[in-house]
Amino acid sequence: MSIPSTIRIRPMTAKDIDRVVELAAGLDDAPHWDRRVYEAAVDRSSPRRAALVADAETGALAGFAVANLVIPEAELESIAVSPEYQRRGVARRLFEALAAQLETSGVREVLLEVRQSNRPARALYLSLGFIETGRRHGYYADPVEDAIQMRRDIVARKIPER
Repeated sequence: MSIPSTIRIRPMTAKDIDRVVELAAGLDDAPHWDRRVYEAAVDRSSPRRAALVADAETGALAGFAVANLVIPEAELESIAVSPEYQRRGVARRLFEALAAQLETSGVREVLLEVRQSNRPARALYLSLGFIETGRRHGYYADPVEDAIQMRRDIVARKIPER
């Protein structure tokens, strides 16, 4: 199933934080961060993070993405998509927009960690051109689980077509 053209990707703002926190809290695989983390992500006076949201035509929040920038690298901290919009290309669109923003910020490489058991996310990242580079044993808690480390170059690299 493809993404409806009515999804709009834009920068996350302070007005989005309640909806972002609510969406993340309802997803088992999303980080359940304190509200202050999202507030810091939208603080434009400190460009340490890039944060985007995907809005549906209905006004619903379809998803969001957050990355931490340590130029020339960025860490993809989260891509979360509402269940009704999963497997419709929203995460791919979020990452494409994020990658473009990161490249203009001077980022050359994106890193991430993902739960070993999160097969859908791992498949997404592989389809986006990420490669597995290592493992962090016992990285996640509740339940304790290994993290798979992945990386992807940003510069001069297109996201593979599906």
